[in-house]
Amino acid sequence: MTTQIHAKRFAPDRIAILGGGPGGYEAAMVAAAAGAEVTIVEEKGMGGSAVLTDVVPSKTLVATADAMRRVNASTAFGVRFGATGEDKYETEAWADFSKVNERLLQLARTQSQDITATLKAAGVRIITGRGRILPPTNLEVTDPAGETFTVEADAIIVATGAHPRVLPTAVPDGERILSWTQAYNITDVPEHMIVVGSGVTGAEFASAYRRLGAAVTLVSSREQVLPGEDSDAAAALESAFTRAGVKVASQTRAESVERTAEGVKVILTDGRVLEGSHCLMAVGGIPNTVGIGLDEAGVETTESGHIRVDTVSRTTGPNIYAAGDCTGMFPLASVAAMQGRIAVAHMQGDAVKPLQLHRVTSNVFTSPEIATVGVTQAQVDSGKYQADVVKLDLTTNPRAKMMNIDQGFVKIFARRGSGTVIGAVIVAPRASELIFPLALAVTHKLHVDDIAATFTVYPSLTGSISEAARRLHLHVSSPDD
Repeated sequence: MTTQIHAKRFAPDRIAILGGGPGGYEAAMVAAAAGAEVTIVEEKGMGGSAVLTDVVPSKTLVATADAMRRVNASTAFGVRFGATGEDKYETEAWADFSKVNERLLQLARTQSQDITATLKAAGVRIITGRGRILPPTNLEVTDPAGETFTVEADAIIVATGAHPRVLPTAVPDGERILSWTQAYNITDVPEHMIVVGSGVTGAEFASAYRRLGAAVTLVSSREQVLPGEDSDAAAALESAFTRAGVKVASQTRAESVERTAEGVKVILTDGRVLEGSHCLMAVGGIPNTVGIGLDEAGVETTESGHIRVDTVSRTTGPNIYAAGDCTGMFPLASVAAMQGRIAVAHMQGDAVKPLQLHRVTSNVFTSPEIATVGVTQAQVDSGKYQADVVKLDLTTNPRAKMMNIDQGFVKIFARRGSGTVIGAVIVAPRASELIFPLALAVTHKLHVDDIAATFTVYPSLTGSISEAARRLHLHVSSPDD
């Protein structure tokens, strides 16, 4: 028997939000703007793990690594630094890791402070503490001093996020064996970082640490890194890893990780033993849904512990919504924020577009970046979607040549017969920025000719987007094909 999502709609005067991450604070801003009395309960700081220990610091680390990549590649442009002799120059950059981590943690704190100030200016009440649902729609809050009190509300949004998954045979110690929240404890560039897990988090850290000067070995349980991404994009990243010197131990898992006198020892399931100075565990996340009163409130969870929600963020509990990594949707800050905004719009009775995951734009912040939106190559190959596909390498793009970009591509999927853009992949520096016009095309069902007929700057990387669209005009099949 399937539990029905609670369907009642109402316009609550008082909204309590459990968790201050993107799903929580974005919902709070929308609710406050609509005139609701809003309270957020957050234990660690506004912005949640996304701002304090995950997205903001990790992408700052990636940005630092990319800066080093560009400096070290500057000789190709004829740029020289630091004369060491009459005709010799030193061009190899190095990372002061204590300064790198000091900066990224300060940025995280500043971003959290900015969010706090913005919410307070909007009239949102912020409470530091741990919350638990007190049915039907109140919160029981325990503050840092251990005092307990009740926050009364007409509706609740649960946005409690997730925490790193820990293997019992590889428990992080914050010094040599690290989770992704502990990666910023390091004060020197790791001599040899072993990254366990080749998903998005593992690939990003592997890319960043290698660019920052560490030897890196990436342990992948699959045949290729980024098993959930476009196969062409994953192959391009593996090629980039090989060129950069990242070693990949594929089709194996970490059975255990042990401290040694000078570092770590990683025992793999295929019998191999890897030795390094540090090990970063990137083996997924666990939703923060235990001990917050979900069962008592009638909120159903999945086998993995995620809160079951529908496309307008409703749970099975009356007047209780959920957003972010604690739900079973994509674990992206952008998705969490959208879920939070949708939840408020729905409970307020506003016009709302349900969450459509096939329109989500995502990015892997490796070097090069991988950005995707819409239909995937795997879905086309399986026959789920009928599409014409054009993949255009960036090596012929004049702007790419000027920027010394010698790898990457633009791929566009157009619905067969109609020419409507239904998906795209971009592998390039700043792919996270370049994907936006194609995300607009997917969201608003634009035709490839709409993109092809739009002016682009010459020279620019976006020129390859319009060129791929022009080639699709020639390849679009008729309905009878």
